[in-house]
Amino acid sequence: MYLFPRQLLIQHFWTPKQQIDFLDIYHALRKQSHPEILCYLEKVIPLISDSGLRWHMTELCTKMQRGTHPAIHDILALRECFSNHPLGMNQLHALQMKALSRAMLLTPYLPPVLLRYRLKTHTTVIHQLDKALAKLGIGQLTAQEVKSACYLRGLNSTHIAEERCRTWLGEWLQLSCSLKEAELSLLLHNVVLLSLNCAGTRR
Repeated sequence: MYLFPRQLLIQHFWTPKQQIDFLDIYHALRKQSHPEILCYLEKVIPLISDSGLRWHMTELCTKMQRGTHPAIHDILALRECFSNHPLGMNQLHALQMKALSRAMLLTPYLPPVLLRYRLKTHTTVIHQLDKALAKLGIGQLTAQEVKSACYLRGLNSTHIAEERCRTWLGEWLQLSCSLKEAELSLLLHNVVLLSLNCAGTRR
């Protein structure tokens, strides 16, 4: 057990150094899926019928590739694309769902119907937590609670200052609380969109 603490001990029993090292390892695993998820977003651009939405998606993908952290309004401008065709939760194909599952630290080795169900469930839970957290107020959270909340939502918060984490979590909550249930595919993709180019993250 002591030779393999990451696999055999729950996080409560990790030493502070082990917490940082293991969270880095897990984030490196989910980060491997980020380029694939962005690639899928680029591939659907020709499938977007509305020219304005097509332009916004092209701009967003370009910003992400250049290392620019997108603004909340840039992401919300695309909510229609994530509620129906081509990126709605029910329109995602198997490879997309596998990549998104890895980004959420969920196993991708399930049939498509179970992948979709679990991604929907997981994202719905986060959405509900976001509403409760927004009502409570980020200021009520301890530094560790803020960092844990950010990590759950895709940000490797172990190497980011507390105030930056609070700012990032505020951005996430602003976006999340603006979304309807039918638009939760956008919240799922925000695990990548909001975390990938966040200032302070290790590349």
